[in-house]
Amino acid sequence: MKRGELYRVTHPSANDPKKYRVFVVVSRQVLINSRYSTVICAPIYSVHDGLSTQVLVGIDEGLKHDSSIHCDELVSLPKSVLTNFVGRLSLQKIEVLNKALCIALDIPE
Repeated sequence: MKRGELYRVTHPSANDPKKYRVFVVVSRQVLINSRYSTVICAPIYSVHDGLSTQVLVGIDEGLKHDSSIHCDELVSLPKSVLTNFVGRLSLQKIEVLNKALCIALDIPE
């Protein structure tokens, strides 16, 4: 598992009406490689509101249609549910993701 990879998670939460949702791993690689059982992820939705905390993704990243990473909705997921690999972000897209995460967390660039 690597930062920037996308995984389809079945029944991600009790409040989510979808049968599955795709998430992108945003944790630093040291945490991903550690003994900790969870990683921080951002959900991907088909809705894009044009916010600076949303990153456009789509077919190039392994998805079926244009979607958006929502950096304002970070969640901690067990590594054990991240088994259905979908695709990965390019280095350029990871740079855009990093900027969106800085904005979402109010961290100066």
